[in-house]
Amino acid sequence: MNYSLLDHNADFVVVNKGSSIEVHNPQHPDTQAGVSGDHGLLAQVARDLGLERVYPVHRLDRGTSGVMIMACHAAANRQLSMAFAARQVQKFYLAVSDSRPAKKQGLVAGDMEKARRGSWKLAQSRHNPAATQFFSKSLGGGKRLFLLKPCTGKTHQLRVMMKAIGAPILGDSRYGGSAADRMYLHAWQLQFPWQGQARGYAALPESGAWVGDVSLTEALAEWQEPMNLSWPKLPPGLVITSEGAGKEE
Repeated sequence: MNYSLLDHNADFVVVNKGSSIEVHNPQHPDTQAGVSGDHGLLAQVARDLGLERVYPVHRLDRGTSGVMIMACHAAANRQLSMAFAARQVQKFYLAVSDSRPAKKQGLVAGDMEKARRGSWKLAQSRHNPAATQFFSKSLGGGKRLFLLKPCTGKTHQLRVMMKAIGAPILGDSRYGGSAADRMYLHAWQLQFPWQGQARGYAALPESGAWVGDVSLTEALAEWQEPMNLSWPKLPPGLVITSEGAGKEE
């Protein structure tokens, strides 16, 4: 299954995206959902729910699984996109690495620079930085679980950040991760305001070795309410813009 349905109402759809599907049609990324021949996640959701199209409020890389919201109409798309741009949306990701990180928790911030062959790298400068707060715990067997809170939403931000601390994501061959059956990056929880109320969704991965993993369940026990954790503080003077709020991660 390429996705599981978490919620569907007149305004938006929330799914748990699988790790093996593109959000857009991989051949024609600008094709509107619902058009014949479009095999991306947007088109599948639209067809399954009988909708003319759905709007991608934010995006996940193909290898990234997890909670994703899509708008059902243009007005909802504008409202949700504004919430992302205003940084009113809280996103929490899980990642696994089999490398020892330079630090076990903290903040990683820096400008994103283009590298070779569509990759990105983290710079020392902070003119328009990507910023990510994180915690981590041992899973045993040389693996470590990371809880990531992106303060921005730039392309490949979390994958680049993990490489920058010396712990590339397991299965992320582009950024030096060890070979695995999938890329171990998952959008675990998503919280956002909607019509005066707080809405929140959470979903665990549905593919890969961490499905049913007791060590993962135990590690997550203290992280069930990530909004209430004492996150590493952003340094004074760090300016974070809304640019890239809906980009892929």
